[in-house]
Amino acid sequence: MGKRYPFFLLAASTILCLLFVPEYVAYNPATDGPLDGADITWMLVATALVLLMTPGLAFFYGGMVNRRNVISTMMQSFICMGVVSVLWIMVGYSMAFGDSIGGVIGDPRTFLFFKDVTLAPKEGQTIPHLLFAFFQMKFAVITPALITGSFAERVRFRSYLLFTVLFILFIYAPLCHMTWGGGLFEEWGVLDFAGGTVMHMSAGFAALAGAFYLGKRKHVSHDPANVPYVILGTAMLWFGWFGFNAGSELAANSNTVIALANTMMASAAAMIAWAFFDRMRNRKMSAVGACIGAVVGLVAITPAAGFVSLGESIFIGGLSAVISNLAVDFKNSTSLDDTLDVFPCHGLGGIVGMILTAIFAGAAEGGLLATGGNFGLIGAHLGALLITGIFSFFGSLLLFKFVDALLHIRVTESQEFKGLDLSQHGESILEPEQAQEVLASAMDLEVANA
Repeated sequence: MGKRYPFFLLAASTILCLLFVPEYVAYNPATDGPLDGADITWMLVATALVLLMTPGLAFFYGGMVNRRNVISTMMQSFICMGVVSVLWIMVGYSMAFGDSIGGVIGDPRTFLFFKDVTLAPKEGQTIPHLLFAFFQMKFAVITPALITGSFAERVRFRSYLLFTVLFILFIYAPLCHMTWGGGLFEEWGVLDFAGGTVMHMSAGFAALAGAFYLGKRKHVSHDPANVPYVILGTAMLWFGWFGFNAGSELAANSNTVIALANTMMASAAAMIAWAFFDRMRNRKMSAVGACIGAVVGLVAITPAAGFVSLGESIFIGGLSAVISNLAVDFKNSTSLDDTLDVFPCHGLGGIVGMILTAIFAGAAEGGLLATGGNFGLIGAHLGALLITGIFSFFGSLLLFKFVDALLHIRVTESQEFKGLDLSQHGESILEPEQAQEVLASAMDLEVANA
């Protein structure tokens, strides 16, 4: 049954969608509320841009692992576009944006199988509800993909698929509801423009839990397989992030422009800060380092994009890069094997961004500086950070334990030596002769361990 469960899940989900996903309901302008053509056009573009980020992340991560694990690492990101999309329509969207249950999670029945997700706008919006739901789908798609960098090179693929499903339902959906769906954090007034808590902190702490639970790799390699892949992935992420952040305004207006400008400058400042900070510490100004810095800046500005000034966005990007750079060094001095530094970059980047959002936000939002020292907003943010960190870390730890008990989550030592490309997918970027040598050596290792 363990080997067949992905087939049964796919077959069951397909049949359920065919039976229960409703037909589109025609939009009636007389009764359904106004739609704005400019807003719809921008949000269609923004939705497509956010989807581009997932293959961008695949290239970003895939270029940094060793040559035996490039395909598997990229596939762990890419598969989310299939698995999470179907899950989102079935029940994920409802659990994130359905009627609130205790301020913690949405009622799964509210939009089950996209029931009542129509072409009419939600209250207070000028775009079709269906478009909003698909825009949010792209956020859900990339979040579990972010986690994969922490346990790269040592996780069984089908176990990862099950973890992804459980993470979306029991970690991502509650945090999304609490922050954006009318739940607890939103009631507190927490500001998260595009996903500092919902995505980057949740993924960062889940990554920390994964690295902690799975332990170190048996065969550690720090040589990136393809640095141009890392550069290409960064470019795709940066490009897509304009839809990610500016699209979160859900309209085409002046604040959309502010979010786009802040996104650009925070990432630019972080790239420069990372590269020059490395040089100050007598290191080479590497392409990989510059790319990581740019992504850290994008992460940190995400919660603040629509709430801060251009100068403040530059400060947020630069400071976050320095903090994450130091955190990577500290992690490397420990036994924790977070393969691609997901927690130091995404987790800490999200934390820094959320704290600085509460400090720099305008007077209307209750920012610390703009209100002359009102600590209400920063208190709400610190409370949200604490809850998010505890919930994401320990919740993900339980999910890893559950998946491990059900399917066994980690590959064997010989499979790890062989590489996940060959052991999990039967594919490889290695030359045929190299692949044969790896397989022969892996077989010898199996015999030695028998």
